[in-house]
Amino acid sequence: MAQFIPLWKRFAPKYPIHWKGNPQLRLFLPQFWMKLIHPKRKVPPNQVHFIVHPQMSKIDIKNYLEKIYKVPVLSVSTEIVQGKEVKHPEKPYTAFREDDEKFAYVVLGKGETFEFPDIFDGKAPQTEIELKDFRKIRNQQRKDQQKHWDKIMIPPWFR
Repeated sequence: MAQFIPLWKRFAPKYPIHWKGNPQLRLFLPQFWMKLIHPKRKVPPNQVHFIVHPQMSKIDIKNYLEKIYKVPVLSVSTEIVQGKEVKHPEKPYTAFREDDEKFAYVVLGKGETFEFPDIFDGKAPQTEIELKDFRKIRNQQRKDQQKHWDKIMIPPWFR
């Protein structure tokens, strides 16, 4: 049984050299991938952040966006961020190290902007509503404990 290798760990093979007389090779699917991410800080509306395949160059990123998605690109800058070392919970050594990630910061062409869509239409998702309710109840319990600090060991139904 063949072992499954995740997409981000696969090596993208080089495109074969074209020799005269050979039929032209056609590539229908890109060998690379890009993941759109929400920026950690506030950025201008014409700037977009991606996590990209480690072998992608700035030219590959620009061509990927212009040829496949037809998005005009003004400039591309990349950064490789080292993966964090995960310490062993009991022993004083590093258990393993996370994979490095390559980030691409793309400035879109003139007149182009990008804004993340509001998929909840202004409403908070159900988990956030439940989390707010939980925090409200927890705060109320803390206030009650502070109010009856001298009787904390007595069960609440007996107070």
